[in-house]
Amino acid sequence: MAYDTYFGERITNILTERKVDFFSKNMMGGLLFMVDNKMLCGIHIDKRYGDSLLMARIGEEAYQQELKKEVCLPMDFTGRPMRGYIFVTPEGWDKEEDLTYWIDLCLAFNPLAKASKSKKKKA
Repeated sequence: MAYDTYFGERITNILTERKVDFFSKNMMGGLLFMVDNKMLCGIHIDKRYGDSLLMARIGEEAYQQELKKEVCLPMDFTGRPMRGYIFVTPEGWDKEEDLTYWIDLCLAFNPLAKASKSKKKKA
C-alpha cells in the first residue's frame, strides 16, 4: 500500500501558502517533509491501522496535551513511543482547517527541534 498522494499535495499546498522553505523525500514507503534539514511531518502507512497517518513532530510540551485527543496516537515504530512525535488519524486531518492546525503546530516547534546527526559515509 502506497501513501495517499493527494494527502501529500495538501501538505505541500499548506507549506507553499505559508512560504515555507521545505523539501520532501520518500522514506520507508511514506513521505517526509523537511524544514531546515529537520523532520517537520510526514505521511506514514500504518499496517496495524490500515491507512495513511499524519506523522507530526510537535515537541514534548504539546505532546501530552494533543495525545489526549481521540484522533492522536503515540508514534511507536519500535513498540516504544517517541516523545514529541504523534500520529494523527485521517479523522483528525480530513478537514482543511484540521490539517492546517497540525502543520502549524509542527511549524511552531520546528525552530526548537534539533536536527538529526548526519551519518558519515565510509570511504
